[in-house]
Amino acid sequence: MRKLLFFILGSSFLISANAQSRFSKQQVAEDLEELKNLLINANYDAYAYTTKAEFDSVYDGLKTEIKTDSLNFLETTNLFQRMVDVVKMGHTSIPFPAQSYIEYVSGGGTVFPLELTFEDDKSFVRKNWSATEALRPGTEILSINGMPMPEVLAKLHPHLAGEREYLKNAKIELFSLPRIYWQVFGSVSSFQVEALQDGKSVLVEVPSVAGIAGYESLRNETLDGVQDFRFIQNKAYMKLGSFSGEEEHFKAFVDSAFTEIRKTKTDTLILDLRNNSGGNDSQSDYLLSYIADRPFRWNSAFSLKTSKALKEHVRSERDTTAAFWKEALAHADGEIYDYAFEPYEPKPENQRFTGTVYALINRQSHSQAAVTASQLQDYGWATLVGEETGDYPSLYASVFYVKLPQTGIVVQLSKGKSVRVNGSDAEEGVIPNLNIRDHLLDDKDEILDGLLHVLYR
Repeated sequence: MRKLLFFILGSSFLISANAQSRFSKQQVAEDLEELKNLLINANYDAYAYTTKAEFDSVYDGLKTEIKTDSLNFLETTNLFQRMVDVVKMGHTSIPFPAQSYIEYVSGGGTVFPLELTFEDDKSFVRKNWSATEALRPGTEILSINGMPMPEVLAKLHPHLAGEREYLKNAKIELFSLPRIYWQVFGSVSSFQVEALQDGKSVLVEVPSVAGIAGYESLRNETLDGVQDFRFIQNKAYMKLGSFSGEEEHFKAFVDSAFTEIRKTKTDTLILDLRNNSGGNDSQSDYLLSYIADRPFRWNSAFSLKTSKALKEHVRSERDTTAAFWKEALAHADGEIYDYAFEPYEPKPENQRFTGTVYALINRQSHSQAAVTASQLQDYGWATLVGEETGDYPSLYASVFYVKLPQTGIVVQLSKGKSVRVNGSDAEEGVIPNLNIRDHLLDDKDEILDGLLHVLYR
């Protein structure tokens, strides 16, 4: 249960209403309308990746689905997530229904026993938590209970915020298929899994596993937030964990690492930005101040949309004397305005690292981790190694939270838009300079090992 709670809290899932709450048809309809209005009025741009006609069509369709006069928390969350999905923004979301899931597995509920990974539009077994040996890691899965995998993913994707399938599939790998499958398909006692073995399609009957004892207590989370500094032969290796949490602790870790680097006079630094949930630019910029050779920014442009909802959030949750929030309060509701962040100064010359920097990235380099990778690339401070990030480095983010009045369900909204340092607004992740695929079918570290092979060959 401890690992499960770490996942729920460490992955920024926000506890909102009670799992046992039930809502009337009128309450759900009112909050659906409120959600629609928040997406239009408080989110930066509801139509950045969709059309007004599509947006309205989704809203109208969801309204007709509210038929019963008593919807539970899970049903309501699933409905609202599909409304949010139409804007196709990774940072505009409604969180996983953690309360319902905890209640389910704590009461003896079972889950799908396979974790999957997705490569080249195919689905493969990454972990098999069942006793069925026929489905070894690396086995391609073609269907579950008669539903082809493309259709299964199409059912899951509306519940995972993201601009594209690449990011949504990365989030399934991150949050895990057993959890998301339960959210969408409910409790299932056994599964008929169609797999490809020796070039032939075979059907394998697989029982579900206990949610706690058979799955949660065994799984290691993809994002663990662990910091690590060590030397690999004569190369310094630094894993950041994330750019969130206690800022002074983060700075102390970075200071200590660069002190050791100066002592040893190592000339190569490997920064690991993989499996990083992102976080605050203040922490990522502090890291980069040890590498930068000139004042720098984390974006080339940043703009923000203010709104009634944002102003209410600022007045209740933020320091209204801070310049950033004062300006948000000063502009008219619905106004989009530019905000210029001050350049961040590099460390004094005698403290900077002036050797060669490599930064490791993968599809699980999220949010500020992707932005940091783009900074390193755009300023020419590092060679990026690995695979394309799931998140865009030019993105809609700078989030805040609103609790829907009738159901208490929390909505995460993107109030800002940032553009990467080089000015590109391309709809793509950060592309590595040296491409090495991160196969998730085994526990090997292809990216780090691949870089070390290049450095020592």
